Amino acid sequence: MAKDQFVSQIADIDADFPQWYTDVVIKTKLVDYGPVKGIMVIRPYGYAIWENIQRELDTRFKAAGVENAYFPLLIPMSFMTKEAEHVEGFAPEVAVVTHAGGAKLEEPLVVRPTSETIIGHMMGKWVESWRDLPLRQNQWCNVMRWEKTTRPFLRTSEFLWQEGHSVYATGEEAETETLNMLHLYEEFAKNVLCMPVLTGRKTEKEKFAGAVATYGMEAMMHDGKSLQSGTTHYMGQNFAKAFGVQFTGKDGVLQYGYTMSYGVSTRLIGALIMTHGDARGLILPPPVAPVQVVIVPIAAKKEGVLEACNALKEELKKAGLRVKVDDSENSPGWKFNEWEMKGVPVRVELGPRDIENGKMTVFRRDICEKSELGLADAGKELCALLGEISENLYHKAEKRMKERIVDAETLEELLKGVDGGNFVRAGWCGCRACEDKVKEFAQATARVMDKENTAEKCVVCGKPSVHTVFFARAY
Repeated sequence: MAKDQFVSQIADIDADFPQWYTDVVIKTKLVDYGPVKGIMVIRPYGYAIWENIQRELDTRFKAAGVENAYFPLLIPMSFMTKEAEHVEGFAPEVAVVTHAGGAKLEEPLVVRPTSETIIGHMMGKWVESWRDLPLRQNQWCNVMRWEKTTRPFLRTSEFLWQEGHSVYATGEEAETETLNMLHLYEEFAKNVLCMPVLTGRKTEKEKFAGAVATYGMEAMMHDGKSLQSGTTHYMGQNFAKAFGVQFTGKDGVLQYGYTMSYGVSTRLIGALIMTHGDARGLILPPPVAPVQVVIVPIAAKKEGVLEACNALKEELKKAGLRVKVDDSENSPGWKFNEWEMKGVPVRVELGPRDIENGKMTVFRRDICEKSELGLADAGKELCALLGEISENLYHKAEKRMKERIVDAETLEELLKGVDGGNFVRAGWCGCRACEDKVKEFAQATARVMDKENTAEKCVVCGKPSVHTVFFARAY
């Protein structure tokens, strides 16, 4: 392909959204397929997004008093069987190591699908007295859950995440922390990913294996499907009893602790792609964009142009921005198309006439419009512009989500709602059979329960509603 031709086109976002997504993550070099089925290679551009997500979240965790640690990748099989519901929930997904060093292992080892068991074991060693509590730790790591159907970032056999685990002296403290971390995720989604979410408690069917209660954060994608983007779990004393996490209280009585956990993963990258992307490709929220401003020289070979571009770059870097000058041999049109597809929030075009007039041409990726700004105080101007872009991305996504939440009183209305690419708010009597019926009839699942029960009757059986639930088709 000639350098002055545009890069290959991506699929139509409205006609074939799944293919659009695949085209975007591959052609923008976020990921590539690994040699093992279901395993992705995260390329530098994609990993830089994850690093920005990690940095923002890690800052919030540490401000909340959480410490980072690291726990082993391999877990004894016997640990997985100590909590019955937990092992049953993860049994189909675990990868097991049976041989090492040329010999069969005495006990098989599980490649961690999550770390409740190994961390529970270690907490059992570390917690002795009420003075050791609360114990609040987080780890950034990879996990493995063997998946039959995979899609980059959304569902892969190996992925990156953070998992926080805490133990408290009382159930009330652990439950409070479960909700606090849910609110932390919600604030992060809004202010960093520019992504509106619904938060609430999961049904018993949808909760984490071994938890007393699970709370979820659900985001609406471009096609109206839901993506679970984070979860927090109140474990009660289930894992504490399984792993002997006991402490001597102030009253001198030996008692079990109460645990909770929380996690988000590289699935968040898929979430922001499908929330903000458009027909041209990615639109990256400024707080996580690897490149926030790309400077494209116009008539780059003319005297002073590249020097002015590099001087502007240094000024913007001093203002705290992530900046790149594209001084490659490709044509300006090729560069425009390339950086638009890669979702860079702001493009600055700078040529001889701009320099002479003390101006810069600025292209906003969120609205695909150009304007002129003065070169004087460029750092201040562009920082403000990036803030405007973040606000616009959030409000645009919020408007779409609010418009696509509909109410239903019957299964037929629920089916019509999800067929139309909506979240459907409906009453539920609390019966597992009715929840299963919704999935059977409409291929939709209960995402989270609304904080208030506003519905009068169950959408399936017509009995009085116990919970109002958001139903949706989901990734």
